[in-house]
Amino acid sequence: MSMSGYLEDASFNQSPAFGDVDLLSADRPLADAAGRAGLDLAALSACGKDYGAADTLDLGRLANENPPRLRTMDGKGNRLDRVEFHPAYHALMQKSIGHGIHASAHDGSDRPAPMSARAVRLYLATQAESGHMCPITMTHACVGALRSEPALLDRWLPKIQTRIYDPRPLPWWEKNGVTLGMGMTERQGGTDVRANITNATTHGDHAEISGHKWFMSAPMCDAFLVLAQAEGGLTCYLMPRHRPDGSQNAIRFQRLKDKLGNKSNASSEVEFHGAWAERVGPEGAGIRTIIEMVNLTRLDCAIASAGQSRIALSQALHHIRNRSVFQRRLADQPAMRAVAADMALELEAQVALVFRLVRAAEHAAHDPREAAYARLLTPAVKFLVCKSTPQLVTEALECLGGNGYTEDLPMARYFRESPLNAIWEGSGNVMALDVLRAAGRHPEAATDTLSRLVRTADPAFRAGPLAQALERTLKSGEAERRARFVCESLAKLAAVAALVEACSPFAALYAETRLGGSPYAQFGAADLGGSETALMDRALAA
Repeated sequence: MSMSGYLEDASFNQSPAFGDVDLLSADRPLADAAGRAGLDLAALSACGKDYGAADTLDLGRLANENPPRLRTMDGKGNRLDRVEFHPAYHALMQKSIGHGIHASAHDGSDRPAPMSARAVRLYLATQAESGHMCPITMTHACVGALRSEPALLDRWLPKIQTRIYDPRPLPWWEKNGVTLGMGMTERQGGTDVRANITNATTHGDHAEISGHKWFMSAPMCDAFLVLAQAEGGLTCYLMPRHRPDGSQNAIRFQRLKDKLGNKSNASSEVEFHGAWAERVGPEGAGIRTIIEMVNLTRLDCAIASAGQSRIALSQALHHIRNRSVFQRRLADQPAMRAVAADMALELEAQVALVFRLVRAAEHAAHDPREAAYARLLTPAVKFLVCKSTPQLVTEALECLGGNGYTEDLPMARYFRESPLNAIWEGSGNVMALDVLRAAGRHPEAATDTLSRLVRTADPAFRAGPLAQALERTLKSGEAERRARFVCESLAKLAAVAALVEACSPFAALYAETRLGGSPYAQFGAADLGGSETALMDRALAA
């Protein structure tokens, strides 16, 4: 056999590239969740094929290998304040806006469950590339805040709801479609937005804003929701890129953040020099106005993190089914099966939990109990799912051995991306404290939600002792110190309940391994027995 013939033979026991996969139909937990919501599986399958196509997955690579660049001035010294992106980024933006992920939940196009349908598409899209989802998510979430200023929303909504991506640097009213961003945090306060020093001065029908924002993502959006101090206190404003006369607004980008991951997405530091803006909501009610946006972005963080875990697990399962070690496929090695099945069990619970939360958010406006569920569980679910993602992605990467650690494969990119959503829109401690605040402000509703979780989870897990421990902690002086215990336990209990509601055969297994007497810190340590094959095959169709 010639050397050239040898090199052409069997790829040296390497797994083939992952791609051209229907990310919906290959993912039984997701397809089941979509089916329970009564969604159009054929339409969603087309979306799954689009984002699972090899060419689409490669766009994710290109967009991250060629990050955006800030051009503050042209060669003549004129202000540009423009961010330039690789064509792969623009292609991904066009794809996701074309699928309506930026606005479909608000236009009634996905009956009977528009938020659930959009959540499925978000979960699929983030598997191809996560960074471009930042402006997509913010555009979707900004509508929630703009509802407090109906006249303003009426002007912007027709441009928001188009399925056209228009990256041209033009005034928003001249464009075929727009995206929205936001800027809340400042260098001196960070999470403590009440410490903001950006100032707004009212001039008739608008305000002029001066100050800065330490993090303002997607700076090429057409407008931004920002918080600034007015005479009546912290207030929310919509700040467009262009003033009403068409001139460029006084928004000066200082630099782009050099982030651990999320390389395709531009996050900026910015200064405002009397920037033109319109008030959104009552003066002094900035936090109350913007909180609806924050809740929607937190929900998206949980959905997207579950999607990131999914694509990492899918890559791992694909690899271990196509690589042999010690005369057996890796997928048939008992130790590897234990790890892969345990990761698949985690995804079973995450998908059931996330889509249960989406359902609550969908019905919150007319169902007080669902509103209470969403209020208490949104920070808890974000905490659990987003903080689980780095651990799961690490284990998935390890399944590929040394190859997983190289930049030639996407696992290293997934790993760098994986911590982000746990930080965005409130870090772990902020989420845990928000659970305490929700329980403290609405104690009867929180008690009712906990009682319903206990009753629902009962066929799989006797949660009475845990619920009593949670109630004791909430009423004690130790609640803040034990905030993460409350938050994590509540989310895991909600996951068991969600699995039971989904008629999952794995509800008791999840409860035993995550809440039982012997919790395990590492994937693969729990005994999943005869459930391993079923879990692996549901996670990625063989």
